[in-house]
Amino acid sequence: MDPLATTSVKATYARWGVVVLLGMTAGLTYIDRLNLGIVAKYVQEEYKFDTETMGWILGAFSLGYAIFHIPGGWLADRFGPRKVLGGAILWFSVFAGLTAVAPKLPVLGSFGAAWAFAMVRFGLGTGEAAAIPVGNKVMGYWLGPKERGFGTSVFLSGVGAGGVAAPILITWLAKNWGWRWPFLLSAIVGGVVAAACYFYVTNRPEENPRVNAAELELIQGSAKSATKALPLAKARVPWRRVLSSPSVRGLMASHFCLVYPVYIFVTWFFLYLVKVRGVTVSKAGLWGSAPFVANLLIVPLWGWLADVAAARMGTRRGRRVCALGWALRLQRYSCCWERTRLTIRWLFPS
Repeated sequence: MDPLATTSVKATYARWGVVVLLGMTAGLTYIDRLNLGIVAKYVQEEYKFDTETMGWILGAFSLGYAIFHIPGGWLADRFGPRKVLGGAILWFSVFAGLTAVAPKLPVLGSFGAAWAFAMVRFGLGTGEAAAIPVGNKVMGYWLGPKERGFGTSVFLSGVGAGGVAAPILITWLAKNWGWRWPFLLSAIVGGVVAAACYFYVTNRPEENPRVNAAELELIQGSAKSATKALPLAKARVPWRRVLSSPSVRGLMASHFCLVYPVYIFVTWFFLYLVKVRGVTVSKAGLWGSAPFVANLLIVPLWGWLADVAAARMGTRRGRRVCALGWALRLQRYSCCWERTRLTIRWLFPS
């Protein structure tokens, strides 16, 4: 590669197209996670489910998601992220659509309405389990060290965008068109996103004709040799080394602490506002979007700060400083929980 050529030609922006598509994928996954919790009131009323049954149905997604997280990442290593990402989006979009008619499906319906919903949600979880790990793998190939923090945060801010859109859009659709329509429309949008990812994203940027030499230089930088991994068919996962890594264990612990409160909002928060606090479905949708507004705004900011800190202090130290700062911020907010609880009781007296 001629260095003069790469400096005189303006770099293309194909990598940011990939980031946008991954952000749309992340948003879609959270719309599909939130939809049943938002319309749970209508489902309970139609099928006479008690709270415990509804809990099992909502939890079925998490079971499928947890079991297939590692297989989804392994499939991307084995067959390449492009095929697995497109297939995963199509898979969970089909199951999102099937949620609308789960009790009427020929095989699942014979188990009863509750089991039919639970099995469809389990299938949804198995598909979504691959989306975020594969997206992270794509980001690792498509963004250089100086852009990876911000780019990944844009990818994950899709969660916030989906979380903001879902409560407002789904409550409107359910109120005006019926609770089944949000699932059907989500399936259609998912099919479009799956096709876009399959035809636009490639396993590596050097395989994409939209990427010119200047952009490839930006992505790879001085670490070109590091991107030349083994062929997919020869890749082997060093499980013992992975599971014994302090970094991996730390990430697993942090992810557990992150996901636990998130799933309160994904599953029970809307039902709590409607059934316990007596809030209308429309208002519950607005209040339910509040945590995701914060995600949409704050995640890109911290991604940018992580890149700045990594550039000034080194990758390892800079990102540790950002993680510590965010942890201290969360601790400060957790001390205010009692005040938040009292505020909720004041806004929505029982």
